[in-house]
Amino acid sequence: MTVGTDRTTPGESELDALVGTPFPGGEATLEPWWVHLVLDSMLADSDDGGAHPVLVFLAATGAMGWTWDELFALCGATEADGPMAGETDTVVHHPLQVGETYRVSGEIVSAVRKVGRRTGTFDIVGYRLDLHDGNGVHHASTTNSIVFPRRGN
Repeated sequence: MTVGTDRTTPGESELDALVGTPFPGGEATLEPWWVHLVLDSMLADSDDGGAHPVLVFLAATGAMGWTWDELFALCGATEADGPMAGETDTVVHHPLQVGETYRVSGEIVSAVRKVGRRTGTFDIVGYRLDLHDGNGVHHASTTNSIVFPRRGN
Protein backbone atom coordinates (compact mmCIF):
# COMPACT_ATOMS: atom_id res chain seq x y z
CA MET A 1 0.00 0.00 0.00
CA THR A 2 1.47 3.34 -1.03
CA VAL A 3 1.19 6.32 1.28
CA GLY A 4 1.65 9.82 -0.08
CA THR A 5 3.87 9.81 -3.13
CA ASP A 6 6.70 7.40 -2.46
CA ARG A 7 6.36 5.68 0.91
CA THR A 8 5.08 2.25 1.82
CA THR A 9 2.92 1.88 4.91
CA PRO A 10 4.95 -0.06 7.47
CA GLY A 11 3.57 -3.40 8.59
CA GLU A 12 2.80 -3.89 12.26
CA SER A 13 6.12 -5.69 12.85
CA GLU A 14 7.99 -2.80 11.23
CA LEU A 15 6.00 -0.39 13.38
CA ASP A 16 6.90 -2.38 16.52
CA ALA A 17 10.57 -2.33 15.48
CA LEU A 18 10.58 1.49 15.63
CA VAL A 19 10.32 1.39 19.44
CA GLY A 20 13.74 1.98 20.96
CA THR A 21 15.14 3.70 17.87
CA PRO A 22 17.47 6.41 19.17
CA PHE A 23 17.47 9.93 17.80
CA PRO A 24 20.86 11.14 16.53
CA GLY A 25 20.62 14.08 18.97
CA GLY A 26 22.63 17.23 19.07
CA GLU A 27 23.08 20.43 21.05
CA ALA A 28 20.84 23.42 21.56
CA THR A 29 21.94 26.75 22.98
CA LEU A 30 19.26 29.03 24.40
CA GLU A 31 20.59 32.15 22.76
CA PRO A 32 19.21 35.28 24.45
CA TRP A 33 17.91 36.75 21.16
CA TRP A 34 16.02 33.53 20.34
CA VAL A 35 14.53 33.24 23.83
CA HIS A 36 13.48 36.90 23.62
CA LEU A 37 11.72 36.33 20.27
CA VAL A 38 9.90 33.24 21.54
CA LEU A 39 8.82 34.93 24.77
CA ASP A 40 7.82 38.14 22.99
CA SER A 41 5.55 36.12 20.70
CA MET A 42 3.88 34.70 23.83
CA LEU A 43 3.71 38.10 25.60
CA ALA A 44 5.94 36.62 28.34
CA ASP A 45 9.05 37.98 30.07
CA SER A 46 12.19 36.21 31.27
CA ASP A 47 13.83 38.83 33.48
CA ASP A 48 14.76 36.10 35.99
CA GLY A 49 17.09 34.34 33.49
CA GLY A 50 14.95 31.23 33.39
CA ALA A 51 13.54 30.00 30.12
CA HIS A 52 9.85 29.32 29.60
CA PRO A 53 8.95 25.58 29.52
CA VAL A 54 7.80 25.87 25.87
CA LEU A 55 11.50 26.19 25.04
CA VAL A 56 11.99 22.56 26.14
CA PHE A 57 10.00 21.40 23.12
CA LEU A 58 11.48 23.97 20.73
CA ALA A 59 15.09 23.34 21.76
CA ALA A 60 14.69 19.56 21.86
CA THR A 61 13.04 19.20 18.46
CA GLY A 62 15.45 21.72 16.94
CA ALA A 63 18.40 19.57 18.01
CA MET A 64 16.90 16.07 17.74
CA GLY A 65 19.29 15.24 14.90
CA TRP A 66 16.66 14.63 12.22
CA THR A 67 14.56 16.97 10.18
CA TRP A 68 10.81 16.50 10.43
CA ASP A 69 10.89 15.01 6.92
CA GLU A 70 13.50 12.46 8.03
CA LEU A 71 11.44 11.51 11.09
CA PHE A 72 8.31 11.16 8.95
CA ALA A 73 10.23 8.98 6.45
CA LEU A 74 11.41 6.70 9.27
CA CYS A 75 7.72 6.21 10.09
CA GLY A 76 6.82 5.51 6.45
CA ALA A 77 5.21 8.85 5.71
CA THR A 78 5.75 12.23 4.11
CA GLU A 79 4.47 15.69 4.92
CA ALA A 80 1.92 15.23 2.11
CA ASP A 81 0.32 12.37 4.09
CA GLY A 82 -0.84 14.87 6.71
CA PRO A 83 0.90 13.79 9.92
CA MET A 84 -0.56 15.58 12.93
CA ALA A 85 0.75 16.47 16.37
CA GLY A 86 -0.75 14.23 19.02
CA GLU A 87 -0.20 14.45 22.75
CA THR A 88 2.64 16.28 24.45
CA ASP A 89 3.97 16.08 27.98
CA THR A 90 6.85 18.23 29.23
CA VAL A 91 8.61 17.60 32.54
CA VAL A 92 11.06 20.20 33.84
CA HIS A 93 13.40 18.87 36.56
CA HIS A 94 15.59 22.00 36.62
CA PRO A 95 14.64 25.21 34.80
CA LEU A 96 16.48 25.82 31.56
CA GLN A 97 18.73 28.86 31.67
CA VAL A 98 19.12 31.48 28.97
CA GLY A 99 22.59 31.29 27.42
CA GLU A 100 23.17 27.65 28.38
CA THR A 101 23.85 24.81 25.95
CA TYR A 102 21.97 21.54 26.37
CA ARG A 103 22.66 18.11 24.90
CA VAL A 104 19.58 16.54 23.34
CA SER A 105 19.05 12.79 23.18
CA GLY A 106 16.00 10.62 22.90
CA GLU A 107 14.24 7.68 21.36
CA ILE A 108 10.99 6.43 19.92
CA VAL A 109 9.03 5.12 22.91
CA SER A 110 5.85 3.76 21.32
CA ALA A 111 4.30 2.90 17.98
CA VAL A 112 0.79 1.55 17.64
CA ARG A 113 -1.66 1.02 14.79
CA LYS A 114 -5.30 1.92 15.33
CA VAL A 115 -8.42 1.81 13.21
CA GLY A 116 -11.19 4.34 13.62
CA ARG A 117 -14.67 3.76 12.26
CA ARG A 118 -14.68 7.20 10.64
CA THR A 119 -10.97 7.92 10.31
CA GLY A 120 -9.72 4.60 9.00
CA THR A 121 -6.26 3.27 9.81
CA PHE A 122 -3.68 5.47 11.51
CA ASP A 123 -0.47 5.01 13.44
CA ILE A 124 0.53 6.87 16.59
CA VAL A 125 4.28 7.13 17.11
CA GLY A 126 5.53 8.46 20.45
CA TYR A 127 8.98 9.86 21.11
CA ARG A 128 10.83 11.32 24.10
CA LEU A 129 13.60 13.91 23.96
CA ASP A 130 15.78 14.73 26.98
CA LEU A 131 17.88 17.82 27.66
CA HIS A 132 21.07 17.53 29.75
CA ASP A 133 23.50 20.30 30.64
CA GLY A 134 27.27 20.11 30.14
CA ASN A 135 27.66 18.33 33.47
CA GLY A 136 25.19 15.63 32.49
CA VAL A 137 22.38 16.93 34.73
CA HIS A 138 18.98 16.00 33.30
CA HIS A 139 17.05 19.27 33.07
CA ALA A 140 13.91 18.37 31.14
CA SER A 141 12.07 15.90 28.92
CA THR A 142 9.38 16.29 26.33
CA THR A 143 7.34 13.27 25.28
CA ASN A 144 5.19 13.70 22.20
CA SER A 145 3.26 11.71 19.65
CA ILE A 146 2.65 12.07 15.95
CA VAL A 147 -0.50 10.69 14.31
CA PHE A 148 0.11 9.26 10.82
CA PRO A 149 -3.03 8.75 8.71
CA ARG A 150 -2.73 5.60 6.58
CA ARG A 151 -5.10 6.38 3.78
CA GLY A 152 -6.48 3.46 1.82
CA ASN A 153 -5.98 0.97 4.68
